[in-house]
Amino acid sequence: MIDIQNQPDDRNIDIMKVGVKDINYPVIVLDRAKGVQHTVATVNMYVSLPHHFKGTHMSRFIEVLNRYHGSISPKTFLDILDELRQSLEAKSANVEMTFPYFVEKSAPVSGSQSLMEYKCSYIGEVNDNKRDFLVGIKVPINTLCPCSREISDRGAHNQRGIVTVKLKFDKFFWIEDVIKLIEESASCDVYALLKREDEKHLTEHAYDHPMFVEDVVREVTLRLSRDKNFTWFSVEAENFESIHNHSAYAFVESPR
Repeated sequence: MIDIQNQPDDRNIDIMKVGVKDINYPVIVLDRAKGVQHTVATVNMYVSLPHHFKGTHMSRFIEVLNRYHGSISPKTFLDILDELRQSLEAKSANVEMTFPYFVEKSAPVSGSQSLMEYKCSYIGEVNDNKRDFLVGIKVPINTLCPCSREISDRGAHNQRGIVTVKLKFDKFFWIEDVIKLIEESASCDVYALLKREDEKHLTEHAYDHPMFVEDVVREVTLRLSRDKNFTWFSVEAENFESIHNHSAYAFVESPR
């Protein structure tokens, strides 16, 4: 049959990324408490396309992904990108995989247990000069505004936010440890299930630990910097303001 994708193109335009997006795919990740956790990832896969090719072969992305069914991990992730480059004769390959990760969490006073969801991701890029692999983790937090507490006679406004970290590392680390580090850097944690005594405790705890969005990214940065296993990281925080019609945002990238 005629291979239309391999036919020449005369417009002389290289394409930086071409591929497939939003593939829902079952994956297995390590879980410190239970050994492994079965979850479903959303996968985006791309390669570069030289100007002289009309198109790429979309089916080969799925073929490569299927060869790693049941064995996708930080150790094998860049192997997937190497196979994409080879199979599609590309100079570069990028893969992004995002999945929900669940941690059983006990409420601070009642001890009521529930599953808390955290969004995690594996991000890889390979070309002739680069072999990068990052782990991303999104953690919901709560912050109480220091300014509001200072100027108000009764109470202070607080809001839920999201802290996102991206990490390069030398050795394996547990996702749960990074989640804990981030939660300890906020005014208080966020939970899936709380009783009244838990709400009282968390409300008072947040009031005693006011944090601007700037405070959060600085605190997370300080804590990550102490762990030499992380060779590079970025930290961003977004607060979904409760009394403003906008979000508050801050970003830090490590110097190393």
